[in-house]
Amino acid sequence: MTTQTQAAPRARLRLGDRVFSTGTVVAGSLILVVLAAVAIFLIAQSLPALVAGSKDLPGGATNFWVYVWPLAFGTVWAAFLALIIATPLSIGIALFISHYAPRRLSQLLGYVIDLLAAVPSVVFGLWGIVVLSPFVQPFYAWLVNNLGWIPFFSGPVSGTGRTILTVAIVLAVMVLPIMTAMCREIFLQTPRLHEEAALALGATRWEMIRMAVLPFGRAGIVSAVMLGLGRALGETMAVAMVLSPAVVVNIFLLTPQNPNTIAANIALQFPEATGVSINALIASGLVLFVVTLAVNSLARYFVGRRKAFSGAN
Repeated sequence: MTTQTQAAPRARLRLGDRVFSTGTVVAGSLILVVLAAVAIFLIAQSLPALVAGSKDLPGGATNFWVYVWPLAFGTVWAAFLALIIATPLSIGIALFISHYAPRRLSQLLGYVIDLLAAVPSVVFGLWGIVVLSPFVQPFYAWLVNNLGWIPFFSGPVSGTGRTILTVAIVLAVMVLPIMTAMCREIFLQTPRLHEEAALALGATRWEMIRMAVLPFGRAGIVSAVMLGLGRALGETMAVAMVLSPAVVVNIFLLTPQNPNTIAANIALQFPEATGVSINALIASGLVLFVVTLAVNSLARYFVGRRKAFSGAN
């Protein structure tokens, strides 16, 4: 007696499924096409600046890399200072919302944090100029008079308060919502059994957070920091409005001469740029594009490495 193996009948693909599948493929491919188009445009427009000499480049720079180096330094320096301020604040707020605050208060704070992300950057710039800079200027003067022996706080102090430290504070407030929201969601995903086991062994709430919550969310915290860094690197209007820039490379936080950022320099110089100067600004935008893309790719790498936890492991 022979047996015949019959193939299982294939499910009939409905029209809606085909439309949805095709739409998702087109949408995903469109993102890659747009990204490639932006990269090709930046590279093509940057070539004249990359080979230009001192007669054509702004500021009489001998080559493009001499021109862009102070801007790249200012961009990374301002973003780094912003992260130093924002990281502990975002972790603390996220822990308070997820493990300390009552339910109603945590919901209210969550809404406020989410709404803070919707505030336009120009509003933060106006706040930095009108409110923050005059408010912190006397404190800056005190730092220079009492801690001027520390290189970061050496003088002369800015009379307006519009320094790289003020910009870092504004950027920290701007990146705080995305970092806090991501840390909050990571902390809320901590397995309940891990927390209850720590408390059952006699741990205090802080010891439970230190032994169970923070180790679980370590990769998420790193990815939140990297995403905040990407946000701070590309900020334009707030930096352009608050900062008093100069073509310098220094680590002084309170002086009148501060290194500029790439995005702010493009926003300020592009309306009056002509010839190779436009290509130089586009080339600096290419540098910012590569740096931001690398930062976000690194963030996705850390997110992908994060192991899935369950109550059983």
